Amino acid sequence: LMVWLRRCTHYLFIVVVAVNSTLLTINAGDYIFYTDWAWTSFTVFSISQTLMLVVGATYYLTFTGVPGTATYYGLIMTVYTWVAKGAWFALGYPYDFIVTPVWLPSAMLLDLAYWATKKNKHSLILFGGVLVGMSLPLFNMVNLITVADPLETAFKYPRPTLPPYMTPIEPQVGKFYNSPVALGAGAGAVLSVTMAALGVKLNTWTYRWMA
Repeated sequence: LMVWLRRCTHYLFIVVVAVNSTLLTINAGDYIFYTDWAWTSFTVFSISQTLMLVVGATYYLTFTGVPGTATYYGLIMTVYTWVAKGAWFALGYPYDFIVTPVWLPSAMLLDLAYWATKKNKHSLILFGGVLVGMSLPLFNMVNLITVADPLETAFKYPRPTLPPYMTPIEPQVGKFYNSPVALGAGAGAVLSVTMAALGVKLNTWTYRWMA
C-alpha cells in the first residue's frame, strides 16, 4: 500500500508541474502580441519556462534514475502544450502560432549531464541546471523566429480581452535589454541551479513524507 501511495504521489507531482509548465508556455506565447514590450516579455517568459522545465525534469529524472527521462518530460510538456493550444484555433488565431518544441534540446542536455557524470545528483544540479538555463532562451528565440511577423499578427488578430493596463502606449523595444537571449540565459543559468536542487530535494521530501 505504501509503495502504491508513494508512486501515486510522485506521479501527481509530475502531472501538476507539467500542467503548470503548459500554462506558462501558453502565456509565454503572448509576448508575440505585446509587441511593444516583446523583448522584455521574451526574457521574463524564457526564464519562467526554464525554471518550470528544470524543476519538473530533474524531479522526474531523479525519480526514475534513468537518463532520458528529462527528454521524455520535455516531450510531455510539448504534447500538453499542443493540445492546449488547440483552443487558439477556436479563437481564430493562425496555425503558425503553434509553439515549437523548444524544451526538448535543453532537456536532452539535462539528460546528458546526468548520464555523463554517472548519475551524480550534485553534478546534475550544477551542470544540468546551467546548461538548461543557458540554452533554453536560445532555443526559445527559434519559437519567435518561426511564427508570423509580430506586428502583422498583433494588428491582424487583436486581443479584445487585453486589459487596459497591458495596452501598449509607446514602443519600448530595445530600451531595456540589448540582448534578451543573453540576459535570459544569464539569469536562467543562475536560477536553474536552484530549481534543479529543488527538483532533486522534492524526491527526498516525498519519500520521507510517505515513509
